[in-house]
Amino acid sequence: MQVSLADQYLIATGQTRLLEVWDALPPGLFPPFPPVELPGGLDGWLQRGGFAQTFFLGSEVLGLKFRSPKGHVLQAGGLTVKNVQGYDLVRPFMGSFGALGEALEVTLRLRPGRASIFLRRPGELSLPPYKPRFLWQEGAHTYAFHFGHPSEVTRFREVFGGESVAQPPDYTPLFPNGMGVGPGGLIDLRFSWANGGAAPPIPEVFRRLAEAL
Repeated sequence: MQVSLADQYLIATGQTRLLEVWDALPPGLFPPFPPVELPGGLDGWLQRGGFAQTFFLGSEVLGLKFRSPKGHVLQAGGLTVKNVQGYDLVRPFMGSFGALGEALEVTLRLRPGRASIFLRRPGELSLPPYKPRFLWQEGAHTYAFHFGHPSEVTRFREVFGGESVAQPPDYTPLFPNGMGVGPGGLIDLRFSWANGGAAPPIPEVFRRLAEAL
């Protein structure tokens, strides 16, 4: 794993666990996923199109090396936002549920924040008046993780309420047969996630792209 404090990016293998990334970061820098553990590490997170984000995720993944279903190793994107060398393949890969292959190496943008807060409250998932960075539901509770300026974080706590979460949740035991879309107890603004659930249907134009790789 490589972390650049000055340029605020991280490079890690696709098999790197999400909480490993969190453990590797210094205070004040944040990855584009909440402090939770999910199946499949960074590769699984990318294939599912992220988890719990309330922002556009495409701009947070700067580069990607992946192996296509035919066995070809492809490099897309790079360390700079305007690097267009294969850049168009980064966004199709995100949320492809394995149709484009597996991620071997991932370059993530890191975001700065002077304060952060991890909260949960009883109730079903709904957007609060003050939108957090990450929002999801597990069972009978809604969880939120937010970071930014201290006054912004304080304001969010006042609006959201609830109690502090001390330990990052590990959701991998919920998905012994893999994490897919379907009825389940873990929900974000995109999907309800099920143990062994299916991938969403693949559009024909996307299927042709996968076959070309």
